[in-house]
Amino acid sequence: MHRSHIPSIVQALIAAFLFGASAPLAKLLLGEVEPIPLAAFLYLGSGLGLLAIKLFQRLNQQGADTEAQIEKSDLGWLAGAILAGGVAAPITLLFSLKNTHAATASLLLNFEGVATTLIAFLAFKEAISRRAWGAIAIITLGSVLLSLNPNADWGLSLGALGILAACVLWGVDNNFTRNISAKDPLVIVTIKGLGAGSFSLLMALALGNRLPSWDAILGALVLGSLSYGASIVLFIHAMRGLGAARTSALFSAAPIAGILLSILIFQEFPSWLFLIALPLMVIGAFLLVNDDHEHGHVHEMIVHEHAHTHDDGHHEHAHTDGLSARHSHVHTHDELSHSHHHMPDLHHRHAHPSES
Repeated sequence: MHRSHIPSIVQALIAAFLFGASAPLAKLLLGEVEPIPLAAFLYLGSGLGLLAIKLFQRLNQQGADTEAQIEKSDLGWLAGAILAGGVAAPITLLFSLKNTHAATASLLLNFEGVATTLIAFLAFKEAISRRAWGAIAIITLGSVLLSLNPNADWGLSLGALGILAACVLWGVDNNFTRNISAKDPLVIVTIKGLGAGSFSLLMALALGNRLPSWDAILGALVLGSLSYGASIVLFIHAMRGLGAARTSALFSAAPIAGILLSILIFQEFPSWLFLIALPLMVIGAFLLVNDDHEHGHVHEMIVHEHAHTHDDGHHEHAHTDGLSARHSHVHTHDELSHSHHHMPDLHHRHAHPSES
């Protein structure tokens, strides 16, 4: 791990804590709110909270021209992320959460890192080392243990399997978002929140779901603004520096917050399967976090736009006005060949033939 990765790692860990708190707090709200309306208000909360931040920045002329904006070519990825991660995933999670202990659900959410990593490898050719494959196997084993229920048909917990399905949907979302992660994360998450929340709310009304009290609505909006709003913005920022797979590995620390809150709120004490799975999840996450590598590699010539500074070794173009602060504009990277420690971030998505 290079020192330049530390800010991205901190962002990913804060994102993990905020997201981890969502499972037990959402389960608490499920006592008053049905799953689809709750999913709607959680994501509307994220969208409205970030819209307020964006408007505040505009009024104070903060962040002008420092972030690349959404373009037409990004809309397909954004729509896919909204449907997979903003609509299908939270609804699946909340229905499953009704039949699963909050602590178990929190730990199962670790599987999102595995799903994201495998999709990044299979669909987008992101490199995975032997260490990462080992981590995937360990986390998957932990997820299998948490899905076992000797008293259920087939010996499996349907609630646990539903949570794993939600993780796969979020893995799809993460990889779709990866392809537009160079663009303004506030705009991305605001659109995702408002779009997904509105879609789910219309679905709830069409299905005749009862709307909750104003107190429950406010609680869901606040929880959504933190767990699905601020958390995702930090996740996108971290993904720029670490890549989808490694950011998701750090994000797998989220269960720690969820487990602690679950014990405090519901007095849920872990089962023996949970106690076996917990160290497996921790070991798997640790292996993925420490999976940066060094080798000679070639950056092909590319023209693109994203926020950047000129002190990262990849942005050495000149400005006539001597601009050195963080900014965004269309710029060209000439072909470059060098060797250094790196992760599959925005500028290191090259192939690794020996690992593919």
